[in-house]
Amino acid sequence: MRILGHRGASADFPENTMEAFEGALAQKADGFELDVMRCATGELVVCHDEWLDRLSGLHWEVLTTPWWKLKDVDVGSALGFRPARIPLLEDVLDLVSSKVFCNVEIKCETTDDHGLSLAVGELLSKRRLGNQVFVSSFNPLCLVRLAGAFPRLRRGLLIDPDRAWVPQVWGWLPFTARTSVHPHFSQVTTERVNRWHALELEVAVWTVDDVDEARRLRAMGVNWVITNKPGELRRQLKRAQPLD
Repeated sequence: MRILGHRGASADFPENTMEAFEGALAQKADGFELDVMRCATGELVVCHDEWLDRLSGLHWEVLTTPWWKLKDVDVGSALGFRPARIPLLEDVLDLVSSKVFCNVEIKCETTDDHGLSLAVGELLSKRRLGNQVFVSSFNPLCLVRLAGAFPRLRRGLLIDPDRAWVPQVWGWLPFTARTSVHPHFSQVTTERVNRWHALELEVAVWTVDDVDEARRLRAMGVNWVITNKPGELRRQLKRAQPLD
């Protein structure tokens, strides 16, 4: 089971920053998960929140703020860390190598994604990172757009535990996921993992910080676990005895 840092090593560094991604790799994670959205001037920025209130104390919407303003925003101090900046997706991708994986989550809750999905697909295709990068989203329309324009990209549907199960898993999943499915850990059972594997889908589970939960998932055959604490979880999994 591979370990990805959720927004990097976000328990120890400000989330979705270069410090967090580099920190995840220093903690021996297999890679990291990140969130991407578009800003007013079109750049692909790595950020989870549509508005920057929580991250910086600024009531700015990412979609309507130009990059020349976003690039200087401190998104570390408000979270209790040292000052840190929002990175561009293309800069984070420089950390990806033959031994480093990256899960790019497309953040969009609306029907119109303002060209976000196609811009992500174009960048990833241009970078030719192969199987080291896979794209996920809660928004199936984003994945449909990717499938049409960039069919070879690895795609996975994020399953929202607050939405109805059947429309997501039996409706959208077959049309959107090419390589993976991304459920919350509370939704994972052995039967479901076996069914997804039978469909040749890898299972990437979020967000797991508890070692007992991680052991349960590993015993089921889960392929990826996404955690805020990659270093600690890896150490605990190494010390933990296998399940009977």
